Amino acid sequence: MKQDQTEIELKKEYLRGYEKAKRQMERSELKIREMRLNRICPPVINDGMPHASSQNDLSSYAALLDQEEKRYMRYRYQRIQKCKEITDRIEQLSDEDEKDVLMYRYIKLMKWEDICVKIGHSWQHTHRIHAKALKNFKM
Repeated sequence: MKQDQTEIELKKEYLRGYEKAKRQMERSELKIREMRLNRICPPVINDGMPHASSQNDLSSYAALLDQEEKRYMRYRYQRIQKCKEITDRIEQLSDEDEKDVLMYRYIKLMKWEDICVKIGHSWQHTHRIHAKALKNFKM
């Protein structure tokens, strides 16, 4: 029984990875937008003092921005792959109600009450479907 509970918790944590990956992608997207904006409008030191500025400074800055953007894009791709993997595994379940409950809970991040209304079952029956879905879910 203890082992079953641990396995269920691991499956829940795996499924929650979708939300985590989505949040990380959103942060990466913001960072990429910020970097692109900085490429268009590089930061300017406005302290009234003369500063040496050369084409080399700007090209080094642009190269650094490009390198960072590529790194964020690579991470974003990995997170997209993680989300796809999770949804693909949910789709492998044979029972449609089980798929729906896992999709609504872990992908759409719906509240239990809303899931009950959406699938047309009581709160208790919805949780039974959830428990059965977790048991049948393959990691």
